Amino acid sequence: MYRSGNPVLKSDRFSAAEGAGQMTINGTINKTGFLLLLAMVSASYVWSVALNNVNAAQGWMMAGLVGGFICAMVCAFSPKSTPFMSPVYALLEGLFLGGISAMYNKMYPGIVIQAVLGTFGVMLAMLFIYRAGIIKVNNKFIMGVAAATGGIFLIYLFGFILSLFGVPISLFGNGIMGIGFSVLVVGIASLNLVVDFFFIEQMSNRNAPKYMEWYGAFSLMITLVWLYISILRLLGKLNRN
Repeated sequence: MYRSGNPVLKSDRFSAAEGAGQMTINGTINKTGFLLLLAMVSASYVWSVALNNVNAAQGWMMAGLVGGFICAMVCAFSPKSTPFMSPVYALLEGLFLGGISAMYNKMYPGIVIQAVLGTFGVMLAMLFIYRAGIIKVNNKFIMGVAAATGGIFLIYLFGFILSLFGVPISLFGNGIMGIGFSVLVVGIASLNLVVDFFFIEQMSNRNAPKYMEWYGAFSLMITLVWLYISILRLLGKLNRN
């Protein structure tokens, strides 16, 4: 019935998981916190490496990017693997986040703490909005968020292809259009959090098995990483201007 903007949250996952009666929302929250802690640990390591030489952190950043993508694919197609693979994903993603954060912080000191506070601020705000029922999550809303998320992905893909031919894209620049596009991306990523909260609640209500707590935490990590990177890029554009 429903589809999420987050590609790892699909209705068929819930149907396959019905009947076990073990998943809880609190358990998912605890596991999300654990994954965030793991990401912070590995990110701190790369950050410390970058303090002496930012270029030395690039290898760790690329390893985290590639390794994290592979782990994400495994988790997305095999939810039962998430109790083992999602912590590995969090550690690898932390390597990437630590590297890219160090690069931005070198250009604009203090920008990283702003992005971190902004990410958690948005998450708490969207959680309040969801719990208060300010946004009504229904089929039309979910499909709209999914379509917008897919559109953003296609724009990024199209921009990457054009960049291979040296064609500049104003949406990715530092001008008014570039800043406006970044604001839009942050908004769509924020709405994905609302959809993620809804799907996790639905899984819990449908008595999903215990491992789905890890799957829900993993899915939230994906959205939070996207939101953080989007806020970091937006702040970078604002600082350039």
